[in-house]
Amino acid sequence: MFIDEAEIHVKAGDGGRGCVSFRREAGIPRGGPDGGHGGDGGSAVFHAREGLDTLLDFRGRHHWHAPDGEPGRGKDQTGASGEDLVINVPPGTLIYDRRLGILIKDLSRPGMTVTIARGGKGGRGNASFATPTNQTPRESEPGEPGEARDLRLELKLIADVGLVGLPNAGKSTLLARLSAARPKIADYPFTTLYPHLGIVEAGPERRFIMADLPGLLSGAHQGVGLGDEFLRHIERTRVLVHLVEVQPHTGQTPADAYRSIRRELEAYSRTLADKEELLVMTKADLLGGDDAPRRELAEAVGRPVLLISAATGQGLKELVAAVLDLLDRVGEPDLLENTP
Repeated sequence: MFIDEAEIHVKAGDGGRGCVSFRREAGIPRGGPDGGHGGDGGSAVFHAREGLDTLLDFRGRHHWHAPDGEPGRGKDQTGASGEDLVINVPPGTLIYDRRLGILIKDLSRPGMTVTIARGGKGGRGNASFATPTNQTPRESEPGEPGEARDLRLELKLIADVGLVGLPNAGKSTLLARLSAARPKIADYPFTTLYPHLGIVEAGPERRFIMADLPGLLSGAHQGVGLGDEFLRHIERTRVLVHLVEVQPHTGQTPADAYRSIRRELEAYSRTLADKEELLVMTKADLLGGDDAPRRELAEAVGRPVLLISAATGQGLKELVAAVLDLLDRVGEPDLLENTP
């Protein structure tokens, strides 16, 4: 199940209490204080772990607590510190402070970590309070409380290529044909209810990640259809592949279908609208070799158009080559530039 938002409470461990103790050893009369310090509490650390692509683990667990430090012991022994609580999240997870409404960290790359809540420091034992005038102190310190935060997690999937278009434009079929991903495919709108990622092997040493995102409708940026829930995922992609059906099921012309999606991208985010894009006409198998619809679309929108059929394989080799060329042209992304 794909989950891309979660609200949780994170608490670091409290520091252990310092010990009040006095030496009791044979042959050593009037033994002095020997209470040790409490151990430090564990911190809460978020880690962007490669291979994760959902926040499902947070759906049924809303409270995350790092271990407390142990109390100090006699003979000047310091209590054991609590281990850090490492919370694994998918790369692309944004961590917000719910109370302050601010972005704490964007874990945009695999392997990134951030300490969200620091553990409390352990309290001092009574051995630390001995002075020439107070040689038998009976005081110690409690451990400091660990930090606590209410968080909102938001996932923006990271992909090289984002497939956009109206529902039923052929995005899922294309992803299934080019990669090992197996999204649900059927002849009705909104087959894709959540994003799918697939790895496209483009040669011995070339590959890219492609994301199939739910189809967009006019007004998606305002909550119409499913698209507004997933537009943010498109922001993480390096380039877009815009699919337009030969005969859009909405009754629009291919050019109008293209323009309607472009309006949604521009209304949602200028950054999103400015991404490099390939325009692709799908379902070429319905044309019987007629190239006129492709030429008409290219003339209407003033840009080149590729013609493909995911069902027959027509044009897929050329599409993959064009995607590689476009990725080479845009270069490696600065994922932080899309941080809100």
